[in-house]
Amino acid sequence: MDQKKMSTVLPNGIKLTFIPAVKFKTISLALFIHQELAAEKATFTALLPSVLERGSRSYPDNLTLRRELERLYGSSLTTDLHKKGERHLISCSLEMMHGKYVGEGDRMLRRGLSIIGGIIGDPLVVNGGFKEEYVVQEKEQLEKTIKGLINNKALYAVEKCVQSMCSGERFGVFKYGRLEDLARITPASLWRYYREILSANPVELYVVGDLDPEQVEGAARETIIFSRGPQGDDLPETEVHVEPGEIRFVQEKMPVSQAKLVMGYRTSIAYDDPLYFALLLYNGILGGFPHSKLFINVREKASLAYYAYSRLEKHKGLMIIAAGIEGADYEQARGIIEKQVAEMARGKISETELENSRRGLINQLRLQEDNPYQHINRHLDGEISGKRYSTAEMIEGLESAGLEEIGAAAERVRLDTVYLLQNEEGVLPDAR
Repeated sequence: MDQKKMSTVLPNGIKLTFIPAVKFKTISLALFIHQELAAEKATFTALLPSVLERGSRSYPDNLTLRRELERLYGSSLTTDLHKKGERHLISCSLEMMHGKYVGEGDRMLRRGLSIIGGIIGDPLVVNGGFKEEYVVQEKEQLEKTIKGLINNKALYAVEKCVQSMCSGERFGVFKYGRLEDLARITPASLWRYYREILSANPVELYVVGDLDPEQVEGAARETIIFSRGPQGDDLPETEVHVEPGEIRFVQEKMPVSQAKLVMGYRTSIAYDDPLYFALLLYNGILGGFPHSKLFINVREKASLAYYAYSRLEKHKGLMIIAAGIEGADYEQARGIIEKQVAEMARGKISETELENSRRGLINQLRLQEDNPYQHINRHLDGEISGKRYSTAEMIEGLESAGLEEIGAAAERVRLDTVYLLQNEEGVLPDAR
């Protein structure tokens, strides 16, 4: 079969991307609706995936939908919510057997696309709104999710650091929205909101599998046929270049057995920046692996942390360092962390650290080749950033970046916010 990557636009303005993959015996489908990340919209957007999954006009309840998925040889369908930079995305994904292995041929692909098309384009609407029972139940679940963040103190600390660091920026908006907004959402207002974003906002459909491009396009044109209004990708771009001012210190106290230290850095290096691969290596050397400086120096040598790592937000250009520590060790732990960052800025990186991190990152990329949704995620990152990389191009970027490029990236890493969550008895005379 002559396979080639294909991107086209369907009659209703949805962008269709086919990614050929001979190695998979499954077909993977994923549809994304783009929305800006904004405080006044986030709760509406966060509620939609679960409400949409509850039923379409063709499959008005969970039992009917699950039975259809079983008839498709145990296909699995999920809806989800994503935060990429300052984009908020609703997704609907379907993993299914390839028709040629079950004697269905092209019919499997069409049936799968029809399910996604119905859930997204023809949802269950009653009296001018989503079904009230579904909205009430999913609002209760979303309320539990928002309130439940505090039960995972490590995630809570990172989220609170980001919210403080990006206060006044769209990225500071919590992915799941606000409780005060949840109370005022009705089935009718949620339906109006959904119609607006589905009609006007960018929508992308991905198909991954051992298929023919013409076969995919033909099936999509027959099944993804819901109407939309005039579209335009006028969603605001992510604000990357933000100069940090005086370092902010935020301290929060609650009954915790382990203090959480989170340090937020600005890099001004996003996915489309020429220094992005150098920053990937920088982060790997600093805190991305068990051989990294944070793990070795904070956890192993000083025995100050239960965990210590750094990670990047590729679209916003942020680096987050997090550590679980004893509250009394705050100043010493922070000092060691800042020393590692300072030493990297001075070029104190061994050849072993560099090559171990390079090999680790390349191995991660190669492992991603075995996951169809990683193929989709990579292409989606390219759509959002305006810069697309193949696996070969990413590996080449990592192999060509050396100490000079890593040094240039290190010069742009600047501390913005320090957040400390510790026990109520903890006292910091001079935490700044």
